[in-house]
Amino acid sequence: MSGGVGTDDYALARVPAHARYSWWSVAVQRFGQVSALSQFLLGSTLGFGMGFWDAFIAFTLGAVILEIVAIGVGIIGCREGLNTSVLARWTGFGQGGSALIGVAIGISLVGWFGIQSGVSAEGLVTLIGGLPAWAWSLVFGLAVTMIVLWGFGSMQWVAYITVPAFLALVCWSIGSVLLGHDLGALTASPPPGPALSMVEATTLVAGGFIVGAIITPDMTRFNRSSADVVKQTVVGFTLGQWLIGMSGVLLAHAIRSDDIIMIVTSSVGWIGTLIIILGTLKINDWNLYSAGLGVVNFAGTVLGRTVNRPLATFLLGVVGSALAAGGILGQFTGFLSLLGIAFPPIAGIMVAEYFVVKRWRGDLERSRERGELPPTSPTWVPATLLIWVVAGLVGGLVEIGLPSINSIVVAFVLYVVAGKAGLIRGFGESRTELPQRSTAPVRP
Repeated sequence: MSGGVGTDDYALARVPAHARYSWWSVAVQRFGQVSALSQFLLGSTLGFGMGFWDAFIAFTLGAVILEIVAIGVGIIGCREGLNTSVLARWTGFGQGGSALIGVAIGISLVGWFGIQSGVSAEGLVTLIGGLPAWAWSLVFGLAVTMIVLWGFGSMQWVAYITVPAFLALVCWSIGSVLLGHDLGALTASPPPGPALSMVEATTLVAGGFIVGAIITPDMTRFNRSSADVVKQTVVGFTLGQWLIGMSGVLLAHAIRSDDIIMIVTSSVGWIGTLIIILGTLKINDWNLYSAGLGVVNFAGTVLGRTVNRPLATFLLGVVGSALAAGGILGQFTGFLSLLGIAFPPIAGIMVAEYFVVKRWRGDLERSRERGELPPTSPTWVPATLLIWVVAGLVGGLVEIGLPSINSIVVAFVLYVVAGKAGLIRGFGESRTELPQRSTAPVRP
């Protein structure tokens, strides 16, 4: 596999100007992430416990929060042409901190990759049959792995096929279920289930995709300008949150239940099952893609070895598929959710360092002109690690407000204060002993 199968996709280097894509090409993939099956299920959860317009407000608040986070870190990724875990070396975390981020991303996303593969396997058993669920888990997981081996380019073409198909099938299934219902009555009807507060609902919306928002640089490093990042984020999140999410709300009110998967599959048969598979596919390729980038960075910083991205992706895909086939990942959803608490403060720290404190901003700018990485990075930044832990604890333990936003704001404020006080200092210096040069300079 290291002999030419797949593409390295600038895993440890800046994405040069000639390898960037139009904003629409990236936006389709962003929309595919946000409009996945999980968004459909989130909508049904909110619709089961809230009125239509209250759910609309919750989705709006959650979308705005996610857009702010995604745009903030996404612009950094676009300007520097670097993925999240590599970028972290010069945005407050140092080499050691970036390695921790890389391994956290790898563990978290390969876990969710396996869980999503298991969900699709159940759908494939219903749709096609012929194989048991564990075998379909392997087939689906390995099929997604083959797509991800060729990186952003192949994932783009898959998005062009799956996203329109997913939208068409969703519209079909929704129309079939809602046929005969008065939409005015549905939007005015009370929630069919136990009440859900606005804070709880907004937390579900923002928290449900916060990890995806944090790793936005993995995607936006292929954008051509900051304006493109803003356009694709607004379009992707707005359509994904409202179109798919509010469709789930309407269905929950129509069927008086939050079991959307059962209703859709039973109402429109194989079409509903295909929706599940397509909706899972477009988010699962990005789960695996970002997991591979995180592991490659971890290997480079901790082991001092340049690991081939396609090889790392293949191994992670096999592991995730095998875990899904074994049926054991369901026992780890709690751990994966807990791990997710560690991600929101990363965004606050990166944005605070890059736009306010600027301790290592100059290193990035000088090397960007040459299409290289900075020759050195701090090995550890102790103050950052402390801020990361404190902000994560605030997000996990403080019950007032929105957990993910609490941790982001606390991380941002603490980092700015520490930076202005001169407490943000690197200890040790690590040389960038990895391929540095892209084939062309990166546009700022």
